[in-house]
Amino acid sequence: MSSSFEKMASNINFAAIGKAEELKKRIWFVLGALLVYRLGTYIPLPGIDPRVISKLASQHSGGLLDLFNMFSGGALHRMTIFALNVMPYITVSIVMQLLTFMYPALTQLRKEGGEAGRRKIQQYTRIGAVFMAAFQGVGIATYLLSINIQGQNAVVIDNHSFFIATTVVSLVGGTIFLMWLGEQITQRGIGNGVSIIIFSGIVAGLPGAISRTFELGRTGALSSPIIIAVFVLVISLIGCIVFCERAQRRLIVQYPKRTVGNKQYQGESTYLPLKLNTAGVLPPIFASSLLLFPATIVSFSGLAATNSEGFLATLVGLLGHGKPLYMIMLVTLITFFCFFYMNNVFNPSETAENLKKNGGFIPGIRPGKNTAEYIQFIMNRLTVIGAIYLSLLCVIPELLISQFGVPFYLGGTSLLIVVNVTMDTIVQIQSHLIAHQYEGLLKKTNMKGTRRRR
Repeated sequence: MSSSFEKMASNINFAAIGKAEELKKRIWFVLGALLVYRLGTYIPLPGIDPRVISKLASQHSGGLLDLFNMFSGGALHRMTIFALNVMPYITVSIVMQLLTFMYPALTQLRKEGGEAGRRKIQQYTRIGAVFMAAFQGVGIATYLLSINIQGQNAVVIDNHSFFIATTVVSLVGGTIFLMWLGEQITQRGIGNGVSIIIFSGIVAGLPGAISRTFELGRTGALSSPIIIAVFVLVISLIGCIVFCERAQRRLIVQYPKRTVGNKQYQGESTYLPLKLNTAGVLPPIFASSLLLFPATIVSFSGLAATNSEGFLATLVGLLGHGKPLYMIMLVTLITFFCFFYMNNVFNPSETAENLKKNGGFIPGIRPGKNTAEYIQFIMNRLTVIGAIYLSLLCVIPELLISQFGVPFYLGGTSLLIVVNVTMDTIVQIQSHLIAHQYEGLLKKTNMKGTRRRR
């Protein structure tokens, strides 16, 4: 059962965008900001050879860097000023979000601080993102200096003492600029600024992934029926994502009759929406990052070539794409992070207490502790279904990647991010159109009222 807002939004004709001048300005601003972002993904770091970096990136593919490179729109493999993208900000944001539910001082600031408290937490997140970007920048600069090809460093053109400083400043500056650009898209655009930046980076790589898939068909590595089946499966997964991300379990909440002064208000019935997938894209990202970490270490340390029977090399072999241990660990980690996020972000006792304070109750369930236990029971069942949905969404593309060599960009995590951001953006555009329609109706009403007065 859709809400009244969704019903109203579904009846909107998108041809009305041409009449909504404010919305057109916002859309043009977003497109201009994304153009600036894409140009920045091609500006290399000062003092490095982009051609050597490109060769190294192709040699160390298949690890954790492929995942981060997908989020950065290819900037990491090109080692540009936007190589870190907004990932330091995203990482710190997730940590701060969890700390606000686990650390009492931050919890109190979130509950009682209001808008000022939210801004202070946001400021802490920005400062943490700067330190995280600086730490990662030092690591990248140190690694670039340590690369030796035929006895000399061919990556760094001018191996001067200020290379680390210039690299760190460039990477941190790029991250800060993208954080600012995301906030501008949120305020002056159509919302979800940081998400739209990540979305544009993934979408920028999709044409190359599709072309590589067709190239595999042209060379005979993939047959035509398999290519058709892959694209049919991708379309089916997109439909599944849309359905599951919009799915809700709506608990009926009843409010009794109220007497305010001399007026008596009838009891009303509403619902408490509980999402099927509370954790969003975080479980697949965390699970993939942990599983790809050993492969990244082996690839960059050269252990695969020097010690093919070592522990890390054996672990990488067992955790390869499509291997049984990799699939089992992927499903296990996704399930763990789904429950971990749900238990730390959603508080059934607090929800039940709020319902009790406002006089609301779930029919057939006593207010207070019983309501909290019932909500927790429902959330556990929903999280199980959500974990199964996310696991299938990630396991099926992994099988395609391992068996047929389908490009990494067609994985479940990338599809999940693209579809989620697309749906959120459409909702934002619809809300602006609704506001524009209301403004038009108010203007017409005022004009009619003025004519009648005359």
